[in-house]
Amino acid sequence: MDRAIAVSPARPIAGRRARRAALTVLAYVALTALACLFALPILWMVSTSLKPIEQLNRWPPEWIPHPFVWSNYPEALTFLPFGRYFANSVFIAGMAIVGTLLSCTLVAYGFARIAFPGRDALFVVLISTIMLPATVRLIPTFLLYNEIGWLNTYLPLIVPAFLGNPFSIFLLRQFFRAIPEELADAARIDGCGELGILARIFVPLSGPALAVITIFTFQQEWNDFMGPLIYLNEERLRTLALGLYYFLSFEGVTHWNEMMAAATVMVLPILLVFAFFQRYFIQGVTLTGIKG
Repeated sequence: MDRAIAVSPARPIAGRRARRAALTVLAYVALTALACLFALPILWMVSTSLKPIEQLNRWPPEWIPHPFVWSNYPEALTFLPFGRYFANSVFIAGMAIVGTLLSCTLVAYGFARIAFPGRDALFVVLISTIMLPATVRLIPTFLLYNEIGWLNTYLPLIVPAFLGNPFSIFLLRQFFRAIPEELADAARIDGCGELGILARIFVPLSGPALAVITIFTFQQEWNDFMGPLIYLNEERLRTLALGLYYFLSFEGVTHWNEMMAAATVMVLPILLVFAFFQRYFIQGVTLTGIKG
């Protein structure tokens, strides 16, 4: 009887552990299935990029190319000056990242740590601009850039990044507010100014949030099609996204296998950037919601 009494409490614990293990397995199976589902377009793009042209229109579709046509990649990249387009995209995305990090860091620190009259009301106005569709601002900004002579230059694609981004400012403000105020007070006692506190304390501690902003900015600028289409007219200024469009309509004939090869090359930098910043990205998304 004593043994039965001693053993019986372990049975519910073992049952809970078994249920928890079963739920964990089901969760991993479901996540794996969703990951495979979202990966299907990428897999189809890579598969198409390696197919011969006569295999593209077969029904039912064939996932495995036969034979593998690796020459689609060099032909696609020389069909149009994609090397030039790639360099243009890297330049625009790099300058946009620098401008966004500089401007948003300064503005977010001001909203998070510096008390001034109307700060909260001004922050509400800033956040409300996120709800303003980009198409509403399209014609006024085009007329403005045309008036100051910025058309057919990279300035309309780069300068706005140095004026701040509401979403990035919001993320950084939330992260800055989670940093203990005692660290800033200790720096002030040592004679450090606000810019010194920002550069020596807040920026080094905000690596995850800055990584999130870097990934979002790079993805947005790298995939941007509307901006280059409107503001860039000369072929030497085109970006990769705009080059793919002209690839589609070149001479009225679309070589889908070569186009998918060029699209695969365009996607690779985004995957590499995300893989490099993945750990910081997850930390940033998690930590920016800890303290409001």
